[in-house]
Amino acid sequence: MKIETNRLILRQWINSDYDAFAKMCTDEKVMEHFPSTLSKQESYAAIDRCIKYINENGWGFWALEEKFSGNFIGFTGLNSPSYQLPFSPCIEIGWRLAYSAWGNGFATEAATACLNFGFEHLGVNHIVAFTTLNNIRSQNVMRRIGMQRRILEDFDHPNVKDIAFKRHCLFEITSDAFKK
Repeated sequence: MKIETNRLILRQWINSDYDAFAKMCTDEKVMEHFPSTLSKQESYAAIDRCIKYINENGWGFWALEEKFSGNFIGFTGLNSPSYQLPFSPCIEIGWRLAYSAWGNGFATEAATACLNFGFEHLGVNHIVAFTTLNNIRSQNVMRRIGMQRRILEDFDHPNVKDIAFKRHCLFEITSDAFKK
């Protein structure tokens, strides 16, 4: 499965993505809203989980490639979290881009394509997104793709131990709102 937009390709991960992703996950700017950067082994394991999920489901967190340069610039996609959240079960949308790719509208473009895939091909009724309260950049992308914050539903992420990153905000978009 591959999704193409005007400037991007969302695709299954390939061998050359491993080192680029590991480098991206050591960048303190990219990982600013996470408890820590990732080691090479942690990054590789994350890719392996993404590949497995996509192989099992036909969708997931896809590698993100800039179409004209062929460069790996991060990931964007959909996921059904395996851990319990206050609003489970759900389909979430997520992204992480290399710092060099920020400010070009790539996250918005890729996320819009993922929403379209979720609503049109998976037939889901709503998709959520969540991030730390201080991650204004991601919240702005959520707003640009039409998501609305569910202010009364901020929550403590069950997999985050570091108190500085534990509290998250929840955004949501319905299929009907996306089609408008």
